[in-house]
Amino acid sequence: MSGKASISYNLITFVITLCLLSACANSTTDVSKPNLPPVSPETLAEADKLFTERKDLAKLREAITLLTRARRESAKNYDVEWRLARYNYYLGRHSETEEEREKAFENGKDAAKTAIRLDSNRPDGHFWFGANLGELANQNPLTTGLKSVDEIRAAMNKVIELQPSYELASAYDVLGQLELGTRMMGGSTERAVEYLEKGVALEKNNGELRVRLAEAYLATDKDAEAKKQLDYLLQMRPNPQYLPEYEQQVAKARKLLETKF
Repeated sequence: MSGKASISYNLITFVITLCLLSACANSTTDVSKPNLPPVSPETLAEADKLFTERKDLAKLREAITLLTRARRESAKNYDVEWRLARYNYYLGRHSETEEEREKAFENGKDAAKTAIRLDSNRPDGHFWFGANLGELANQNPLTTGLKSVDEIRAAMNKVIELQPSYELASAYDVLGQLELGTRMMGGSTERAVEYLEKGVALEKNNGELRVRLAEAYLATDKDAEAKKQLDYLLQMRPNPQYLPEYEQQVAKARKLLETKF
């Protein structure tokens, strides 16, 4: 065989090998995902109903299982991913085991990142990414926490850019928490107050914002202003979609009133 023929033969073999490798790779990736059926509105509605019963963690876990199955059996869907991010966040906040908490926040963070990839112009993915990452930072302040401040801040600023009122203006609450929690690294109580006041002005009946603002006022020796926030919280009409959280906010407010006044 001549040298030229040998080179041609080797080139053909190389191309065929590449094609075979490409086919094998594609067979193990998610190329078939777009051909799967879309998630049904009924599935999302069932998950939402289970989430309204989240005070019972078994219902919350059931909602997560339902959407995890829908994710596996349906085409990729933004509304599945951000819901998984949200549901995992709530599970992490209320689970009694450290292992489940950390797993939930990790799963929530990953689902939120997928939601952002699917649609970066909606607030849900950005908010729940920052919220889950924030909880992971709280759990591991010397590792995840130090590295994540800028990411969390960027996520919440993006939410404010897209929809400031999202989740009862809670992006302002997260930014306020960042300022209060990083005072040893340049955070500012005064900036925390500014963020929290903006949030309260936008959403008057967010009890978490009220509690946080009261804490920030106490840190700046504005005790009378702090008490106003707590009194308002105890008398306000809560958003019916957030009744389990309101119960917890009332408990926080009463504890502050008992210990600080």
